[in-house]
Amino acid sequence: MSPIANPFRIMPPVTKALITINLIVWLFMFVAPSSFDATMMHYCGLHYFSAPYFNPAQLFTYMFMHSTGGLAHIFFNMFALFMFGMSIENALGGKRFLFYYISCGIGAALVQEAVWALTWERTLIDALAPVTPGTLEQLRAEIATAAAGGPGHEVIARFLNNSFVTIGASGAIYGILLAFGMIFPNRPIYLMFIPIPIKAKWMVIGYGVLELLIGLSEARGATDGVAHFAHLGGMIFGFLMIFYWKKKGLFNHGNGYY
Repeated sequence: MSPIANPFRIMPPVTKALITINLIVWLFMFVAPSSFDATMMHYCGLHYFSAPYFNPAQLFTYMFMHSTGGLAHIFFNMFALFMFGMSIENALGGKRFLFYYISCGIGAALVQEAVWALTWERTLIDALAPVTPGTLEQLRAEIATAAAGGPGHEVIARFLNNSFVTIGASGAIYGILLAFGMIFPNRPIYLMFIPIPIKAKWMVIGYGVLELLIGLSEARGATDGVAHFAHLGGMIFGFLMIFYWKKKGLFNHGNGYY
């Protein structure tokens, strides 16, 4: 009987390093005092670019932070990185894979910033309407005055700091899923609760459509606290990179890198 392979040992170096860094950061935040956890969120979580807490480094640092309120956030992201990242790293090579992963994460952050830019005023109006008298037009005028530095500016600053924060590797992970579907389109994937295999390309398309539909529905109502448009951003940037590399002849008919 052959010994069971150590999954951590067989991982290529970049995938192993990314999983290790994410787990270390999560564990550090988990055991640290809650005040330090809040400080980490202020400085390293992704904030809206107009919020006082925002700094450009957050476009990078946010993707290495995960919720410490449970295991689900870190577990599912790292499990997906383990399952699909190894194949993508082997196909792209370590340096190109790292560039791809980081680029998808930053791309996801940029898309999330764009969504916030389009929705923050509406979100603030919805929050103020039940407690502030006046028409929506009056509220919008007051918000515009405050945003320009007038009365109420500090209220808007606190709102932007606390209401628009994103953490997690999900944008980069969705980029990995997109790459898997484009490089190995016909590889069968087995999903939980589905007894038959699904080709990778259909799984990726299904995830993309689902994220788009949920994102659009939340733009008109309640939210589940998940940055669905950031997921789409990771997929969009991933598609552009994989498409470009294929056009440059870096892939052998979609079967790998050589």
